[in-house]
Amino acid sequence: MKLQLEGRTAVVTGAATGIGRGIAEALAAEGVRLVITGRRADALSAVAEAIAAKGGTRPVVVPADITDRAAIARLASDALSHLGGRVDILVNNAGASRPLTDMTDEAKWEESLALNFASARQLTNTLVPPMKEARFGRIVNLTGTMVAHTPNAAAPAKSALNSWSRSMAIMLAPHGITVNAIAPGRINSEQIATRLHPTDASRDDFIKRFIPTGYFGEPEDIAHLVAFLASPLARYVNGAAIPVDGAMLRIS
Repeated sequence: MKLQLEGRTAVVTGAATGIGRGIAEALAAEGVRLVITGRRADALSAVAEAIAAKGGTRPVVVPADITDRAAIARLASDALSHLGGRVDILVNNAGASRPLTDMTDEAKWEESLALNFASARQLTNTLVPPMKEARFGRIVNLTGTMVAHTPNAAAPAKSALNSWSRSMAIMLAPHGITVNAIAPGRINSEQIATRLHPTDASRDDFIKRFIPTGYFGEPEDIAHLVAFLASPLARYVNGAAIPVDGAMLRIS
C-alpha cells in the first residue's frame, strides 16, 4: 500500500534510539523529509547516517533538551527553517519512565511533567499554525501505561498527554489536522533493557504474567502504525488512543 507520504515533512522527538529511531526510519522509507531531535547528538547522527545509507534523504539533526522551553522554541524555529516553513507531521515520542522513591520529590515530578507532557504541548502549539494554513497536519503522541503499579511520575504525565490529545483532535479537526495517541506496551528498547527489564528472568516473568502474545514488541511495530496515521489515508482516524501491546493485561 502506498501511503502517499512522499515529499511530506516531519519532526520526530526522542529519535536517537528505540521507538523514535524506528519511527524516523519508517517515515524516511516512505519519502518523508525529517528533522530528528533528542539529547544525544552522536546517536542522532548515527540514525541519520543509517537512513541515508538505505537510500533515504538524510534527516536534519537538531539536538535539543525538550524539558527546556527555550530549547523547544529553537527546535521549532530550526525545523521550520530546514523544512521549508511547514511541518506536516509531528511525532511527540520523547518521554521516559520516572520511578519515585520519594513521592514528595518535587524536582522529579516537575521534570517528568516537562518531559512527558509539557514539551509535546509546547512544541505542538508552535508548529500547528502552518498546518492550519496548509489545511493538513498529522500529530501523533506516544503515551503509555496510565496506571503505575509502583510510584512513577510518568504515569500521570502520560494520562495528561492522552487527555490533551483528545481535546486537540476536537479543536483541530476542522482544519484538516488529526491528533492521535499510541500507547506502547513493552517494546524492545534501551529503556526496557537497562531500566525496566535488565535481566532475562525479569523479562520472562513479565511476559508470562501480562503479555498473551508471548513476546515484547519491536520499534517497527509502533513505527508502521505511526506511518499510517501520518498519511492522508488516515484522514478519518482522529482522537484515537491505540494500544500496541500484544494484548497486554492491565491490572488496575
